[in-house]
Amino acid sequence: MAINIRLARGGSKKRPYYKIVVADARSPRDGRFIEKIGNYNPLLAKDNEQRVQLDADRAKHWLSVGAQPTDRVARFLDAAGVLERSARNNPNKGKPGEKATERAEERATKAAEAAEAEAAAKAAPAADADAPAETEEAAS
Repeated sequence: MAINIRLARGGSKKRPYYKIVVADARSPRDGRFIEKIGNYNPLLAKDNEQRVQLDADRAKHWLSVGAQPTDRVARFLDAAGVLERSARNNPNKGKPGEKATERAEERATKAAEAAEAEAAAKAAPAADADAPAETEEAAS
């Protein structure tokens, strides 16, 4: 029998509240479970100690007999020091995709062209202002 440590949703509409449960993998998400080992309230602030309540001893027991935690529960267990969660393999973390990089380069070139055009426009009236002054001096 495959056993999971997972979240079972409770609470009302748009007010989620989860129980951390040990359940048979075949049972429904909010259905029958073997044991409740904690709570998770995502509405509380991240630094609030009541956000995740977990019975670490029972979690260690269930992990020792082969229960598999879901990703979210594995994060909770890692934060509690019960389970060492391995780092995910994401080589592109923090880097934009290929198309986003192309769009950013296009924006940068357009901004540079606009800045050059603006600088040229500022320089041209200054040259025009100097030219009439010289012609007036020559006419005098």
